[in-house]
Amino acid sequence: MKYESNIFPFQECLAVLEKAGKKIYGDHFHIIHEDHPVYFKLLVYFLRDEQQANELDIDFKKGILLTGPIGCGKTSIMNLMRYISAAFTHHIMISCRDVSFQFIQEGYSVIRKYSSDSFRFLGSQKEPKIYCFDDLGVENNLKYYGNECNVMAEVLLSRYDLLVSHAMRTHITTNLNSSEIESIYGNRVRSRMREMFNLIVFGNGSDKRK
Repeated sequence: MKYESNIFPFQECLAVLEKAGKKIYGDHFHIIHEDHPVYFKLLVYFLRDEQQANELDIDFKKGILLTGPIGCGKTSIMNLMRYISAAFTHHIMISCRDVSFQFIQEGYSVIRKYSSDSFRFLGSQKEPKIYCFDDLGVENNLKYYGNECNVMAEVLLSRYDLLVSHAMRTHITTNLNSSEIESIYGNRVRSRMREMFNLIVFGNGSDKRK
């Protein structure tokens, strides 16, 4: 794979991201060569390289669904992309477990918090907030006053509706494959996810946290 862009210098961007990674995660942080394809695709997306996006079948109207095995670096790479993205592509990281714990405390208002109430102002413009829901699948169905709710399924369905009506993009990291997603969240969620996300897969199966 050639890492060529008319928009950004790939190696310089890697150097910036690795420096930020060392600052956040410690001196042991290092971007390995095997992960370069993932970093390149994400940089194409977040820095809006239209030519490369067309070649890589990346749709800027959709969010990112980043999948891979436990410990491969999904969370760290999506966190680092916030340091290089423009204001209109900047996303807020939150774990799916935290969303579920908030549901226990606050109830169904949490679903609105991450969907219909999820807007911000950039200057005079009202823009949908872009969330990256980290580690989809580790949260459990939780009960609020005895009522069980698949919180993330409801959040994703609501954000799909807002993608259609208000271009509200969403990002996700997960260890799950497509059949596991359907098993946990249902076929309605899986079907809509095809329209919501650009799928990017880590090819390297090693656990970098060892």
